[in-house]
Amino acid sequence: MKFSIRVGIAVLFSAVIFACSNSGPEKGDVYYNQGDYENAISAYTEKLKYKPNDVSALYNRGRAYEESGQLDLALSDFEKALESDPNNFQILLSLSNIHYTKENYTNSLLFANRAEEIPGAPAMASFMKGRAYHSLGDTEAALKAYGNAIRLDKEYGQAYYSRGMLKVSIKRMGSACEDFQLAKGLEYPGAAEAFTKYCN
Repeated sequence: MKFSIRVGIAVLFSAVIFACSNSGPEKGDVYYNQGDYENAISAYTEKLKYKPNDVSALYNRGRAYEESGQLDLALSDFEKALESDPNNFQILLSLSNIHYTKENYTNSLLFANRAEEIPGAPAMASFMKGRAYHSLGDTEAALKAYGNAIRLDKEYGQAYYSRGMLKVSIKRMGSACEDFQLAKGLEYPGAAEAFTKYCN
């Protein structure tokens, strides 16, 4: 599930890299998009020498740190970027994801809540709120948040799948199978196997 969240964040925010650049793609962006995170980090660091509070450079370097497994450095960059742009839901969701990965579910929930409150926030904010509640053991709040993510995006396969897995854990098998069936129809990885395992 961690992999698919990171992929979702990367897809959701891919436009940010280019939108934040005023003269076409920068070296860091090119390296990042090629999966060369070490050189991307170096390029963003070079830019930050001249513009230390550049939100896009901080955010993008944070993403490169996250992709290379340097979570504490990513966290630091995201926090600094958030100081300059406190209502940026991309940064808030990245902070939620880092805290979730570090198993700090309370902080993950805090940042997902903040992201969800911003007008125009994507369904991913509700999804991330749901998975934090799920990990904290608040089943009903998690179900509600997953449901909100699905309401905002009817094709959110991961939300159907995660809600289905949660329902399995509380023995709501019929409803879980409906979610797995929908996730399977959206070709979400693991949904077909879950449907076979729990619904046949």
